[in-house]
Amino acid sequence: MKLSLSRFAVAVALALPVAGAGVMVAAPAMAAPAGPDLSKPFLAVGVPFQTALEKVKKAPSPEGIADLRAQYEKVLAAATKPDDKFTAGNWGIQLGSLAKDDTLQGKGIQMMVDSGKTPPDLLPKLHFALAQMALQAKDNAGARKNLEASIAAGNKEAEPHVWLAEINFEEKQTKAGFDELNKAIEIAGTAAPENWYRRGLGFAYEARDYAQAVNFSTKLVKAYPVTKSWSAAIAVLRDLGQLPSQDTIDLMRLMARTNSWAEERDYGEFVQAADARRNPAEVKAVIEAGVAAGKVDASKTFYAEALKTATTRIGPDKASLPGFEKDARAANATVGTVTGAGDAFLSYGESAKAMDLYKIALTKPGVDKPVVLTRLGIAQVDAGDYAGAQASFAQVEGPRKPMAELWSLYAAQKAAGK
Repeated sequence: MKLSLSRFAVAVALALPVAGAGVMVAAPAMAAPAGPDLSKPFLAVGVPFQTALEKVKKAPSPEGIADLRAQYEKVLAAATKPDDKFTAGNWGIQLGSLAKDDTLQGKGIQMMVDSGKTPPDLLPKLHFALAQMALQAKDNAGARKNLEASIAAGNKEAEPHVWLAEINFEEKQTKAGFDELNKAIEIAGTAAPENWYRRGLGFAYEARDYAQAVNFSTKLVKAYPVTKSWSAAIAVLRDLGQLPSQDTIDLMRLMARTNSWAEERDYGEFVQAADARRNPAEVKAVIEAGVAAGKVDASKTFYAEALKTATTRIGPDKASLPGFEKDARAANATVGTVTGAGDAFLSYGESAKAMDLYKIALTKPGVDKPVVLTRLGIAQVDAGDYAGAQASFAQVEGPRKPMAELWSLYAAQKAAGK
């Protein structure tokens, strides 16, 4: 996906007042340079040129434009002083606009910049316009130079940083690209378009940069909490994180809660990680959801066998839950027993009992806190305790932290009614 390049455009008729020799101009669109000092030779050719220019602007014609081009060559030859060059550049932009000649407009802009007479408030815009033209010409060096000059001159907008990011990505300078894109998103705030986040996420995936993948995934679902955002964010973390199965199931449980399945592989990953022998109810529900969505063929051996195993185990499994819970609540219950019971109740959607058991597990020696805190948070989300869930996810450290941050965002969005 390529960022779109807006058509080069500078406000037509950047008319600046020119003093002396009866030269008449339109009302200024911006402040004029103080005390313009125009040479006599320049005024001698400039007065008739401007008169002709204003006439052609009112009634454009190929002949009139051709005549202006010829006169403009004389204007350029006579432009020796800085104010001459600034004014000639301004006329070049107007003539280029009439002639639909971007090259001429670009030369006019460059002449204004090089004259040293450009008003400070206009300089960032002119450098940015030159950068756009350089990008159209696939001149990355020229574009980079003018983008940086635009920023240095006071451009506070996000776009220059977006294009510097694009140039850096194209030139395989990925770290610099991420820095510029993150800066652009920060500047744009809520106005940052979705494709900026996806651009960063895509490059993070290509570069196998897990930290940046987490960064852009989190920003994407926070700014655009829609199904396709969750799907992309979860898939990239799954692919780059190289997660063990117990981590994968908790990440894919988020895909289930956000209903962001995108392809058969998503369902398959969940079924494999969850294991029909350990979490039969969830495996059965996910396979059936995949079939209903038209993305899973239940006749395939992998799904058929998993569905058969899950279906036959659900009855006996549920019947064993009361005894499992009793053992887990015993004073001498091991952390494994308590955690296992919590996992079983979470899998069967009994979030209240799962929460209680996970809290007990957290008091036991040898507890795997990141795992238990993650699943406690999931149970709290399922129970509608979104504040409690966010508090649990905030305590998760280590490799599970990025996953917990995504879960926490989901909890926050549910709390906000999204």
